Amino acid sequence: MRRILSATVLSLLLAGAAAAQIAASPELQAGARIASGIQTEAPAIPSADAVLAEARKVAAADKKKILVLFHASWCGWCKKLEKALDDPEMKPLFQKNYVIRWLTVYESPNKKALENPGAEDLLKQYKGNDQGIPYFLVFDGKGKMLADSQKSPGENIGCPAEPDEIAHFVKVLRKTGQFTDSELQQIAERFKKNKS
Repeated sequence: MRRILSATVLSLLLAGAAAAQIAASPELQAGARIASGIQTEAPAIPSADAVLAEARKVAAADKKKILVLFHASWCGWCKKLEKALDDPEMKPLFQKNYVIRWLTVYESPNKKALENPGAEDLLKQYKGNDQGIPYFLVFDGKGKMLADSQKSPGENIGCPAEPDEIAHFVKVLRKTGQFTDSELQQIAERFKKNKS
């Protein structure tokens, strides 16, 4: 009896943990379904076109640019970039200038469900394929590309950490955003931390 009760409690705990994961973000939901083998219907990962269309609407209404970042769940440098952009001192600076959207690409075979359909094609369209990730593009509110993460053709800066990468990133921000010199210096100092 005790074994049956223990097994029942364990099953309930595992089911509760799975339910908590599924209540999270779409990426976590997809990952939880893949890991647990749950075959329930879930919201589809939006296509790259849908993400950009929504971002253009928001950017046009808010008079901002669009910062599109390509990443994958396994990518350590992508996580460093996300952490830098989410830094409490950085986040407001970026949010006042950009509508920020992440597109998932290049996932491992067991996590392909996390990818935004069409994101890899978008990356190819703007010559970001074979550049590694993270990779970014900056668009105006009408969808015209203004900048990317290549400091020169074929040289993706990824997550800025080295002085020349940070200099290029700051140059892109100066060109596409409305940052003060002090804010750009603050951003440069924060991105130096990405090296460690």
